[in-house]
Amino acid sequence: MSDQKSFIFVETCKGVNGLDKVILREVRGSSAEAIFKSLKPIRGGIPICFPQFSSHGTLDRHGFARNRFWSIDTDPPPFPTSTSSKAFVDLILRPSEDDLKIWPHSFEFRLRVTLGPGGDLMLTSRIRNTDVKPFQFTFAYHTYFSVSDISEVRIEGLETLDYLDNLHNKDRFTEQGDAITFESEVDRVYISTPTKIAILDHEKKRTFVLRKEGLPDAVVWNPWDRKAKAMPDFGDDEYKHMLCVEAAAVEKCITLKPGEEWKGRQELSAVPSSYCSGQLDPQKVLQG
Repeated sequence: MSDQKSFIFVETCKGVNGLDKVILREVRGSSAEAIFKSLKPIRGGIPICFPQFSSHGTLDRHGFARNRFWSIDTDPPPFPTSTSSKAFVDLILRPSEDDLKIWPHSFEFRLRVTLGPGGDLMLTSRIRNTDVKPFQFTFAYHTYFSVSDISEVRIEGLETLDYLDNLHNKDRFTEQGDAITFESEVDRVYISTPTKIAILDHEKKRTFVLRKEGLPDAVVWNPWDRKAKAMPDFGDDEYKHMLCVEAAAVEKCITLKPGEEWKGRQELSAVPSSYCSGQLDPQKVLQG
């Protein structure tokens, strides 16, 4: 049997506007990019919302991690999952002097981005309190999914759950449908969600499966037409072909004492469209 390690590549190069980026490639041809130097938020991909999600705090929207300089972590701590047949890169973020002025807490944020043999994408975040006092934060993987037509997409796994509706002053409601479908703007934080969520794209006959660990909530967002037109970095009709479903910790802040570490993981995979909510087991622990 050939050694798959020889078919796995990690490449650093320049991307759009001269930004440094890392490209992961695996044996079957799948690839993923991790941009680790940016001066402003990038619309798309998986922005990291830390130490604040949205406007749940006093910082700028979604915190500062998504538009800071990250470095390649050359000496990462051991990770529990095997990476022998996977392409991966380890990144690290520490606060700058300017960061400490607006959020006075020292931390180490380690992020491993892993690309599996079948194209599965996993992000594992480790945040350690390196300060002498506790701190709290909220967090989200602000994942953008490309879809064929938002009106033909449904989300399964969140039915009957409570959510906070950001279009109604974060009031709490209960999901009534047997799946989430889209006819207008949606901006919700679903509470105490299962470890698996399915995003079914009927036209593409493809289902994205989101698996998560350490992240109890799930954010669902589509800006629809009016808000899309108001965003300068968003095409007027692009809302029809995107959807954000985000593994998150929003309702209850995460608290870290000095020396403590938090871990949150998200895995994305694409499977045939026959995958449905009947195969979602909220009690099953995330595997792999």
